[in-house]
Amino acid sequence: MLSQKLHAAINEQINAELWSAYLYLAMSMDAEAKGYKGVANWFYVQWLEEQDHARIFMNYLNSRDCKVELKPIAEVRTEWSSVLEMFQETLKHEKVVTGLINNLAAIAAEDKDFASSNMLVWFIDEQIEEEESARDMIFACEAVESDKYGMYQLDKELAARTYTQASPLASSAE
Repeated sequence: MLSQKLHAAINEQINAELWSAYLYLAMSMDAEAKGYKGVANWFYVQWLEEQDHARIFMNYLNSRDCKVELKPIAEVRTEWSSVLEMFQETLKHEKVVTGLINNLAAIAAEDKDFASSNMLVWFIDEQIEEEESARDMIFACEAVESDKYGMYQLDKELAARTYTQASPLASSAE
């Protein structure tokens, strides 16, 4: 059984993951409106991934006989001055999410809840990838910052990104 503290924190994390999804959807729509279809695709895939993350946490609470409490999603920003700014905000946001995941891991460790600690390992590893991906995109944007053809090429490259369902969900029968 989960402690009340961890149960509440995971419900908050579900809200944070859904807020993240909403943020990335807003970035996708802003990029699309500005003609960056590849960048829009990159953020659309992020939107799908964040929904997966929320679903993994919801499935986990259900598997532990704990109630999922969905709360309102706070408003997100809807416009950015550049693609670079989008990715800078993405990195900043992912660092916040890393802190939230680390907090969950700390609560699970404090509770000696080894099942929850084990489940959270996937998210800890995922956050390393999320931050690295955002840093890579910042580097790419900075490399082509004043080169319209370079940005065009980068946008075309990002259009090739595809969605892969999160591994904890891929094995479930959903």
